[in-house]
Amino acid sequence: MTRSITVLGAGVLGLWQALTLARAGHRVRLLECSVEPFAAAASLYGGVMLAPEREAETAPAMLRELGLEGVALWRALYPQLHCNGSLVVASPRDQGELERFAHRTQGHGLLRADELAEREPDLAGRFNGALFFADEAHMSAPDALQFLLDEARRAGAEIVFGVGAGADTNGDNAADVVIDCRGMAARDHLPDLRGVRGERVLIRSTDITLSRPVQFLHPRIPLYVVPWGAGLYMIGATVIESEEPGAMSVRSALELLGGAYAVHPAFAEAEILAFGAGVRPAFPDNVPRAIVRDGGRRIFVNGAYRHGFLLGPVLARTVADYLADGRTGALLRV
Repeated sequence: MTRSITVLGAGVLGLWQALTLARAGHRVRLLECSVEPFAAAASLYGGVMLAPEREAETAPAMLRELGLEGVALWRALYPQLHCNGSLVVASPRDQGELERFAHRTQGHGLLRADELAEREPDLAGRFNGALFFADEAHMSAPDALQFLLDEARRAGAEIVFGVGAGADTNGDNAADVVIDCRGMAARDHLPDLRGVRGERVLIRSTDITLSRPVQFLHPRIPLYVVPWGAGLYMIGATVIESEEPGAMSVRSALELLGGAYAVHPAFAEAEILAFGAGVRPAFPDNVPRAIVRDGGRRIFVNGAYRHGFLLGPVLARTVADYLADGRTGALLRV
């Protein structure tokens, strides 16, 4: 049955919902309060790494299998996805961290120093070895979001920027279904939602070339370096239990930049393009989900935390299946 659907919020969750439901034949209208695309999207503060195996270190077990589905859906959709795997390294004095990480995860192989140098020549001589997660992938957040926006429009979804959540969601012309993907803005309806602050630095370097994400383990400042192409690197790590949306602290900036320098001293000469901080929505168990209310007329898709890009396509398929025939899944609560 074809429905009239309004999707609220044009971050990664809302874009996947609009695209999937438009392709399923529904009449979709996506509303975003910001005038410029992605101006208020917490999605921009992602790496973005599709890393179900590495996320399994701290995430609930079910997210590994769902994350593998998410990677497969991205591979089928996005031609610019970089499928080079990812690396986890540690300094020689912190080899215990690497061993513990290996015991808590699966889907990886152990590389010797020479094998690491073959895959990433600029890391030659830097580390004694690495864990290689061959099936993981990564992408640039701005490029991926723009691609999803363009594909949603191509699928027939109407995208409207600079419009609040009240437009076309109430009154005589209300949509059959409203899918609310507004993150922290939906907290009045989701009282157990909390904010988790994340910070990142965007730099440009012509002195070092990496072809895959590198996660650097350290007892105090574990971080990741994600290549976005054209010499751009996203440096991130911080997970702070805070809903403060302000600018990055000096401490966080020093830790992130110092960690990048520990991965390779050439980053000391990199150009800093931007510091950024955003608040990501999370449920108490850090698992995103779709929550059905009002007999199916309103569905909240929220709690993305660290998993918005990884599980966005899975949540979209979950909602599409529910609307098609009432099917439920691990990420849907009725």
